[in-house]
Amino acid sequence: MMISTKGRYALRIMIDLAQNSGGQFLSLNDVAQRQNISVKYLESIVASLYKAGFLESLRGKKGGYRLKYDPSHYTIGTILQTAEGTLAPVTCLDRTKDFVCDRWENCLTLPLWQKLDNVVNDYLESVTLSDLINGTV
Repeated sequence: MMISTKGRYALRIMIDLAQNSGGQFLSLNDVAQRQNISVKYLESIVASLYKAGFLESLRGKKGGYRLKYDPSHYTIGTILQTAEGTLAPVTCLDRTKDFVCDRWENCLTLPLWQKLDNVVNDYLESVTLSDLINGTV
């Protein structure tokens, strides 16, 4: 498993909104400048975060985005899964695809991948956005 740029940027965007909004809406241009991410790429990531219900938006001159909830509400696992789609270490565990492995019942490595998947998911679900911001990871 490797977290893509999209996943890493999703975390940076959520942290930026948490640290800089003060409850106000922030423009994507401001976030893009601070994070050195192109506005176009930022828009695609923010769209998925908004669709997942993580963000609120406001149109207009003072519009932009802000977190919908307190940073302690968001787990790193949920943010990464929203951006990445899956964090499964192998294809046969990727529940977002219709892949069916014909070796599933006889696969000697399957328990290894399942336990690895559980360890990673449990850890990422135990860390919140607040933990990252406060340096308590």
